[in-house]
Amino acid sequence: MIVGIDLGTTHSLIGRHGADGPVLFPNAHGQVLTPSVVSVSADGVLVGAPARDRLVSHPGDSVAGFKRWMGTSRPTRLGSHTFRPEELSALVLRALLADAESALGEPVTEAVISVPAYFSDAQRKATRAAGELAGIRVERLINEPTAAALAYGLQQRDHEGRVLVLDLGGGTFDVSVLELFDGVVEVHASAGDNFLGGEDFLERLLQAFRQELQVDTAALDGAGQARLLHRMELFKRELSTRSDDAQLDITLGGRDLHWQLDEARYAQLCAPLLQRMRAPIERAIRDARLQPDALDDIVLVGGATRMPMVVRLVARMFGRLPLRHIDPDQTVAAGATVAAGMKARDSALREVVLTDVCPYTLGTQVSRMGPDGKERTGYFHPIIQRNSVVPVSREDVFHPVHAAQRLLRIDVFQGESPTVDRNIKLGELQVPLTTGSEDRSVTTRFTYDADGILQVEVTENATGSRHELVLEQNPGVLSPEQIQQRLQALDMLKIHPREQQPNLALLARTERMYSEYVDQRDQLQGWLLQFREVLESQDPQRVEQHRRELSRVLDELEGVH
Repeated sequence: MIVGIDLGTTHSLIGRHGADGPVLFPNAHGQVLTPSVVSVSADGVLVGAPARDRLVSHPGDSVAGFKRWMGTSRPTRLGSHTFRPEELSALVLRALLADAESALGEPVTEAVISVPAYFSDAQRKATRAAGELAGIRVERLINEPTAAALAYGLQQRDHEGRVLVLDLGGGTFDVSVLELFDGVVEVHASAGDNFLGGEDFLERLLQAFRQELQVDTAALDGAGQARLLHRMELFKRELSTRSDDAQLDITLGGRDLHWQLDEARYAQLCAPLLQRMRAPIERAIRDARLQPDALDDIVLVGGATRMPMVVRLVARMFGRLPLRHIDPDQTVAAGATVAAGMKARDSALREVVLTDVCPYTLGTQVSRMGPDGKERTGYFHPIIQRNSVVPVSREDVFHPVHAAQRLLRIDVFQGESPTVDRNIKLGELQVPLTTGSEDRSVTTRFTYDADGILQVEVTENATGSRHELVLEQNPGVLSPEQIQQRLQALDMLKIHPREQQPNLALLARTERMYSEYVDQRDQLQGWLLQFREVLESQDPQRVEQHRRELSRVLDELEGVH
């Protein structure tokens, strides 16, 4: 069985393509959105909603936002355990797979996973490693805006035209320009920013709160910081749904704080972020060689596009309102399930053709002669230009700098800077040159496939001798041997059973509210003790009844309707 997965910064989703189209599987709490949060307790590992609430009650044992660290070796200490970003992602994937297998009644062995279009080679390798650590084979990595385009394209089978897809998620911003015609979804250009998302808009809100109320949040303990972050996230959502002032009331460090803000002021605070959104949009349109008025539709996906300021930015840029008729939180996941269905050769998708592009330029380092006649190194020489349709293969001929040179080093870089020091090095290949030959040139071929895998082949033109690049491990990327070691370590972790998740989530929520609602602590503590007592009875009917009642009173306390 093959599934599609949106492994997101804030939330993750899983589903498959069925007879009636994409079907997303609910988790144990009945929600298709699973928070991308991991927490470690004395009893084992928690993922999703209970882990998210433990960010407030147990901040030292819980973590979120680790997708931004993919491709690095950054360690995260949770309790007595230390995890890499791939391992944290693997724990989320395992929870998603358990939900899928519960819904399907059969094992899941393969997946298509979505990644930001601007994920580097190291980040893509780390995502594949996370899949291996979760126990599945990653059949394909699909770019998030391409997945969104695929979901949109299938809903518009009778529609032809050029579409701009803007995907603003929790941690990344991706843009794609595509064309729809005769069952073909053709991506013309992609651009993006890997460090621009809803989390950055939240940080702007926190900065203003600190400055205007003179709050030193660095002096707060972990629980205080986590509590502020949680309340600020709710405040941000409220700002996006009302035209008048929203009010935040919170007690921090013994101070009762009150803050009012309206959406217009929030938009002013986020003006630098909105300006950053313009650059990828303009570049994608430029790379697609289109004028803005040549676009037939502009489509918004990603939860952060719910902010009115984002809609206004797009409306001002293009002189019309964008479309958001597909649930922005679910679009990428729906597209990933379509891609999985295409991999499985689903009969309903046989008439659908998808083309994608290489989102960044790939090339090598060369030396150039300066105006003064001196040789200067460090220049970037593109071989595959960004937004080339994949699969793509390009080659170029290179010569040694010196006649006596016995070794030619082919460095592989990705990026858009004219100098390699500002691009990302992927690896290098050392090519021994044959001595005594007049022709000492080499032909270097770069081949980039639909999965984002790059193959480099160098041929000595004099002898025909060929050298193939096996990229040296990027800094922070696990080797196959390390993956096996980490897999064994993860298998030894105790993961809470899926059927216990609703109870664990309610316990975590009550503990989180105990840390937030100081005036109601006695009451919350009583409810918590009573629920733990009911759980010890192991009476399913009694547990279910008490869980519903406790959820109701907690909703009333938090004002959830």
